[in-house]
Amino acid sequence: MKRFYKQVESRAAEGGWQIALDGRMVRTPGRAPLLLPTEQMAQAIAAEWRAQGDDIEPLSMPATGFANAAIDQVAPDPADFAATIARYAETDLLCYRAEGPAALVARQAAEWDFWLDWARRRYDVAFRTTVGIVHVAQPPETVTRLSNAVTTYDPFTLAPLSTLVTLTGSLVLGLAITEADADPDVIWNAAELDALWQAEMWGEDAQAQALAAAHRREFDAAVAFCRMART
Repeated sequence: MKRFYKQVESRAAEGGWQIALDGRMVRTPGRAPLLLPTEQMAQAIAAEWRAQGDDIEPLSMPATGFANAAIDQVAPDPADFAATIARYAETDLLCYRAEGPAALVARQAAEWDFWLDWARRRYDVAFRTTVGIVHVAQPPETVTRLSNAVTTYDPFTLAPLSTLVTLTGSLVLGLAITEADADPDVIWNAAELDALWQAEMWGEDAQAQALAAAHRREFDAAVAFCRMART
């Protein structure tokens, strides 16, 4: 799409903030008003629209994308959307450990046990870990309590949380971002531990590096949007 506007403003509105392009309020792809919950979010989205050149590039506007998803995809049925995220409680990455070598096993224990211990304290839950990829069922109380935690979130948090959990394969790591204000580098490195180990042992693969870099950009954008939504 060609750029069709000159001026971009963020404006206070009833119930939140809106973005105006040459005085006209922006709507979502579903034609709903783009009504935002925080001024910080509105400013970030306005900055994305200002930064566009002659052509509008949606991939360069992640905050706008998350806001559109929150309004068009999540808000109509937040409970159902939350349930899709909460299913990761049953297959969390942190519960599946390597058989070897010993150094990798030790690194997984050092980095992953920390976050499982945090979740145990935060949500009063227990986890079952296993070696290999064969499914291990988590205690029903754990699944229920983690699911309940997810359902408390508003659509503007659920939209980026879905990306965080999908990219990391871990509900616990996603919740660490939203609940513990965890360092994104620490969380990303925990999620990528196995890939980082393989690269250290066998060298970097250019294609894998490019994919990881793209995923990291998505991850960082989701972290930033989560924090805008919860300020």
